Amino acid sequence: MTRKATIVAAGITLFLAASAPAVLADAFAPFGKGKTDMHAMEPTNVVFDANYQDPNQLNILYNFVKNTIKETKGKAIVVTHGPELRAFARENYEKYQGVVDKMNELAKMGVEFKMCNNAMKAAGYASAEDMHGFVTVVPAGFPELVHWQSKGYQYINPLPYPVRDVRYIDQPQLKKSN
Repeated sequence: MTRKATIVAAGITLFLAASAPAVLADAFAPFGKGKTDMHAMEPTNVVFDANYQDPNQLNILYNFVKNTIKETKGKAIVVTHGPELRAFARENYEKYQGVVDKMNELAKMGVEFKMCNNAMKAAGYASAEDMHGFVTVVPAGFPELVHWQSKGYQYINPLPYPVRDVRYIDQPQLKKSN
């Protein structure tokens, strides 16, 4: 093969390789392409069910709550009744300061924090006074969720699984390096 033919073949190969993902993506879209519906929402009140193994997972809850109330524009309540509640204990402020400061930021935005008394006692805390001032202790977590749902609040159970960059698990070649 001549040098010119080799260059032309290489150019064609590069062109085909570069355009292959787009062609393949269309070939693997038997249902068409997604649509966008960025509709406005009527104000909606929401109640979040927080029950996380690791108190640091409240960082993910923070993002869920902020993004939700930005769209729903209603009232928001977080009912905490799992191991994450220790982050709200005043004695642990130094250890969980970052996440507690975020929760307090939400409280300043009007989000109410309700803590299950049963869970608090089971965890070893004596009273609401053991918790930060933006937390209100209620009799029990699950009945509290039911109470707010009966008042028209929409239930949200935000599992602590972040979605940032999950696309690149399956398509690492698409990630732009910074």
